[in-house]
Amino acid sequence: MSASLLRRGLELLEAPGRGKAPPGLRQERAGPRAAGAARRRKAAAEPRRNKATVKGRVVKSAIEEYHKKKAVNHLSENLQYMLKRRLVANKAITEQVLVQNRGRKSKDQPPKKVAKKKPQGTVFTEEDFRKFEREYFGRP
Repeated sequence: MSASLLRRGLELLEAPGRGKAPPGLRQERAGPRAAGAARRRKAAAEPRRNKATVKGRVVKSAIEEYHKKKAVNHLSENLQYMLKRRLVANKAITEQVLVQNRGRKSKDQPPKKVAKKKPQGTVFTEEDFRKFEREYFGRP
């Protein structure tokens, strides 16, 4: 412990009225250090305001701050806004925007559209079959 802390502790434990000697009986120190020590003692005796606080500052509740900064779900409001709008964008414009936003990687490319093959029908009609039947089998 330093000597100054020890002195302060003893001053706190002393009985009231016995703490300090009258100014006339006090021993004066000579030299440049004495003036600095006297200034420090005088400054320590006076109560100071806390410099860490700001004048007029209000202590905020941590719970209120949490609720203020908590994420808010805007899904229902956004859905209402979107459903109110009946404007439908042009198909060509939407395709162009999608192409611009698509990446160059193969995983970003949409699958190629395969042209559906039409089922091959017969060239012959039902009447052609009947005609062939008559000619081949000889039935009228």
